[in-house]
Amino acid sequence: MSGGIRVRGARFLWARRGVVVRLGGWSVLETGQTFVTGYAPARALDAGFLAGRADVGLAWLAVAGLAVVVGAVGTGRVYAGVAALAEPLRDRLVEGVVERGVREADDGVLSALTQQVEIARDTFAGLVMVSRSFVFTAVGALVGLLSLAPPLLLVVGPPLLAGVALFAASLRPLARRQKAFLVADEALAGRLGDVCPGLRDITAAGAEERVAADAGEHIDAELRAARSLARWGVLRVASLAIGGQFPIVLLLAAAPWLLARGVTTGAVVGALAYLTQSLLPALRNLVHGLGTSGSRLTVVLRRLTPPPAPGGDKQEPPGQRHHPTPHTPGIARAPAFSLTSLTFAYSPTAVPVIDNLGLTLPPGSHLAVVGPSGIGKSTLAALVAGLLEPRRGTIRVGGEAVPSAAAARQRVLIPQEAYVFTGTVADNLTHLRQDPVSETELRAAADAVGLGPLLDALGGPGARVEPAALSAGERQLIALTRAYLSHAPLALLDEATCHLDPQAEERAERAFARRPGGTLVVVAHRISSARRADRVLVMDGRGTACGTHRELLETSPLYRELVGGWTPVPSQPALPLGDADRVDAVAGPGLSGDGRHVVAHRPVGQMEAPGDLRDGGPLGGEG
Repeated sequence: MSGGIRVRGARFLWARRGVVVRLGGWSVLETGQTFVTGYAPARALDAGFLAGRADVGLAWLAVAGLAVVVGAVGTGRVYAGVAALAEPLRDRLVEGVVERGVREADDGVLSALTQQVEIARDTFAGLVMVSRSFVFTAVGALVGLLSLAPPLLLVVGPPLLAGVALFAASLRPLARRQKAFLVADEALAGRLGDVCPGLRDITAAGAEERVAADAGEHIDAELRAARSLARWGVLRVASLAIGGQFPIVLLLAAAPWLLARGVTTGAVVGALAYLTQSLLPALRNLVHGLGTSGSRLTVVLRRLTPPPAPGGDKQEPPGQRHHPTPHTPGIARAPAFSLTSLTFAYSPTAVPVIDNLGLTLPPGSHLAVVGPSGIGKSTLAALVAGLLEPRRGTIRVGGEAVPSAAAARQRVLIPQEAYVFTGTVADNLTHLRQDPVSETELRAAADAVGLGPLLDALGGPGARVEPAALSAGERQLIALTRAYLSHAPLALLDEATCHLDPQAEERAERAFARRPGGTLVVVAHRISSARRADRVLVMDGRGTACGTHRELLETSPLYRELVGGWTPVPSQPALPLGDADRVDAVAGPGLSGDGRHVVAHRPVGQMEAPGDLRDGGPLGGEG
């Protein structure tokens, strides 16, 4: 138990020292009952039944029965005394929890109030009972053994003291491992609580393997903690065997030696009663109660009474949440993202899709990523988003290492297959926001991205939407607006506009590029996206080239080839929808159903299997 909790516990008990004194006074009756438990049967045998005086023997047994009644009265008073300690503790914890909840708008107040406070009260009461019971029972039994025959202490005392010493020595390591197990168990429960309601989101984002690996790490952590706890639990069993059970065997084995040295038969029987009826149960309750409940109480108290925040008593205003800090002119900012010696392959023996790539993108940049299909553009987006882990190299987003929760808050990924769930339009658009979003802000974002007309046609933010009733382009507009409303400064558009016409695509990209403090990365499927970007990254598998559109036209043969494949040829008829870049912006055969899309740098109308990865599977995630 930490020093801070010990100090506060000592102050709590000192403030209620009168209750503690009364509790000790009533516990003396339990000591008397324990004393009589062994002494009365011994006298009943020696002075009564074995001496031919049955009336004396029965009288001593009556004394033993009377002691049980008196002890029951004392036990009842003890429970009242324990309640007089436990209930003020509960009230004090409730006051602290409610005060913190009001001050910090803590979402966990209800759980802490209804569950953790009750756990703390019940556990504290149990610890007081078992600790007090062992102390007063042990005193009564040892005094009784000394009164019956001092040699009995030579047989019973050493193993009892050895067992208690072993338990005391293992208590701190055992408590640490019990705490580690509880923390691992709650972490696993919390993780599964997050994952299970979001299984559809996980599937839609293509993050099954990553989430499964993360859950597996939590399971392995709990397994390691359980095994470590079990190993140290052996010492608890050993201390109980040495201190409580071995003295019984030793007493029976030493009975002839004791009888030969003048110890009476009644004294041996009385000592056996002390061991079996008093010391062994008290030690068992102490070992199991203190060994398990003590660490649980420590964990709960640490959560209910957190230490003061560094830097004084300044608190974050209620309802205020942390979001990435917007850019302030004159203050240095970390790059939007940086890649160092980045290498990735889909298996240990596969040829790397990305090999030794280095790139740093300043905040506020607009980057287009182009290259032949299957070259690794979507893979790069997934790596930056933290959905894949590189074989070698490092990735940082906003100065935070990827993958990490801090980095995930800095980016939003919009995949080609936009995810829309059944619910209201507002629910879909504010899915990535934890703070309230006003209708004014929501409509402004919709107008900026180009969702405004569809929003009105659907009936406004409160209208319900069914994903199957929307076209692929409409779903993309909703997903784009959702990402635009998020606080993440880095937006990764992985062919997220492939079902929009060129004008709608331009409007959406320009909206993201104009976001204050925002950085935009577009996996481009039209030359117009590359022309709009500040910089263009050309991926060709053997290397990369990065520069402006004009620079790459002069220095990159592959980029010139891609631009040539994108450029309309007057002798060929335009597509039915009049796409100026000769890319059909509406689902062709099978497109809206299975995710296939037109490849802009190939002959017009050619179709490609889903995704941009070597395994042909779709990859992407949002949020």
